[in-house]
Amino acid sequence: MPRRTATMLASTLILIALLCAGVFIKVPYSEMSPGPTVNTLGDHDGEPVLQISGHKTYPTTGHLNMTTVRVTSADYNMNLVEAVYGWLAHDNKVVPHDTLYPDGKTEQQSTQENAEEFSQSQESAKVAALKELGVPVKSWVIVSTVVKDSPAEGRLHAGDVIKSVDGTAVKAPDDVAKLVTKHKPGEKVVFTVVPAKEQAAAEKAGKTATATTDVTITTAKSSDSGAFRAIVGISAGTDHTFPFSIDIKLADVGGPSAGLMFALGIVDKLTPGNLTGGKFVAGTGTIDDNGTVGPIGGIELKTIGAREKGAQYFLTPKDNCAAAAKDTPQGLTLVKVNTIDDAMNALKDISSGKTADLPKCTAKG
Repeated sequence: MPRRTATMLASTLILIALLCAGVFIKVPYSEMSPGPTVNTLGDHDGEPVLQISGHKTYPTTGHLNMTTVRVTSADYNMNLVEAVYGWLAHDNKVVPHDTLYPDGKTEQQSTQENAEEFSQSQESAKVAALKELGVPVKSWVIVSTVVKDSPAEGRLHAGDVIKSVDGTAVKAPDDVAKLVTKHKPGEKVVFTVVPAKEQAAAEKAGKTATATTDVTITTAKSSDSGAFRAIVGISAGTDHTFPFSIDIKLADVGGPSAGLMFALGIVDKLTPGNLTGGKFVAGTGTIDDNGTVGPIGGIELKTIGAREKGAQYFLTPKDNCAAAAKDTPQGLTLVKVNTIDDAMNALKDISSGKTADLPKCTAKG
């Protein structure tokens, strides 16, 4: 056999062996890619994304698209060939598996956590939107979760309204932890609450629950490494009563990053005219009850997905601007926002064509 032919044959065999090895070698990585983008002003799977009843709504045009990232599942074992392909592909991002599923989190745990975050983001979007419109929303602090085998288990329940701790009125969820940690482990703390069942019954009857119950709990030491603080084993959250019905219908989506776009969609539906002026605007960002926009993950992939669907402008959380600006899809303008007011002002400029005035993202932020 000629030397050249033998060399080519040997090289081919080595390449085949390497490819075969790459297929069987598993690596601790996961892959992220652009996910679906949905117009909050439109329909999804045959029904409106935003469904409002009990208040006048107005026709809308254009797009206010929320964006997503698709990720491989927790139990997916990526091989070396897939990892290399993902590293080389522009539209994909390969990251350590623990980045997406820390502490050995299972697929079920991750899905549940994402569902809870998505639900909370919807509530905050409604509150932020109504506050932007000057519509009053009743809010109160509640027991959000109770940790199993904690001092609070069986004493407090999810949905209980926390009125005070040790006689000090509670106005925000953070107040609860501050008041509990004033104690040393082993000391007693008194919660004054409206039980969840009584609160639910009062809401159903359109009344305000007034009957309270005092619950005394002995604090325990935090299990956090190196921490020596008192805990009772609950997390506090906020619940709301809205003056009319706002439902967000969007299945198979998780996480908190659609909050901003949901809030803007609600505002657009409840006000005359069109926020976008018929333009295609997409975006992302968490939102809290006060309308502050927070950063999210996978920003580069979300801008790609938005542009592929036709977006012209992308509302970008301030803290994501630098990362997003490193590789902006051609034809997409990144607009920096830090609050819902920023987003509303940007949409006003986009609608009127005054795009030179838009606060654009740069590599510096």
